[in-house]
Amino acid sequence: MSRIADNYAAVMAEIEAACNDAGRAVSEVKLLSVTKAVGLSELEQAIALGHHAFGENREPQFKARQSAYPEQDWHFIGSIQTNKLKDIVGRAALIHSVASAHALQRIDRLALDQSIVQGILLEVNTSGELSKDGVPPEQLPALVEMAEESAGVDLRGLMTMAPRIPLDASPDERTKAEARARQAFSDLRELAIQYNLCELSMGMSGDFALAILEGATIVRIGTRLWI
Repeated sequence: MSRIADNYAAVMAEIEAACNDAGRAVSEVKLLSVTKAVGLSELEQAIALGHHAFGENREPQFKARQSAYPEQDWHFIGSIQTNKLKDIVGRAALIHSVASAHALQRIDRLALDQSIVQGILLEVNTSGELSKDGVPPEQLPALVEMAEESAGVDLRGLMTMAPRIPLDASPDERTKAEARARQAFSDLRELAIQYNLCELSMGMSGDFALAILEGATIVRIGTRLWI
């Protein structure tokens, strides 16, 4: 097996183990392969292995790769620049990172211009870290209401990024960091329940097992698949 095949097998085994621990079916969790740091060779290897859901952070790479491989399931997961949305709306199966009324309104207009309904997630900053994108939880109600009143968008759920778990942390520090991450994930799950939303995009290479325990339906994994 190739290195990438080995990595995918290991990640899928961890996803299955986390689902078993949570009493969930593996089919409830989508692995989104984040390809921002890899070339087309790695992408093609992943496709050959049977993985078809990919996430891109930057608009130019998203547009180029979605155009080259339109049959794949492409998600946009990066910070939104509203002037670049014209190349994302209609191409993305799901836009994960909607975090402002301005971006939401722009997506709505572009989708209506194409006579489509664009699937979106609202990004919420559940950790309270200034370095993280996303709306504060207290601003979420207004954004949810706006999304539900917008004919061009389909609000499917929420997204968050948890506090980072340092790789070099001591056992005690790691325990505390994992607790903070789980709290951020748990808070997002409670918000999704409150608004009757199904999709929870949360969990990355260092914390996806914890996210699955807290209800993640999409995990965004990059580094673990390619290194």
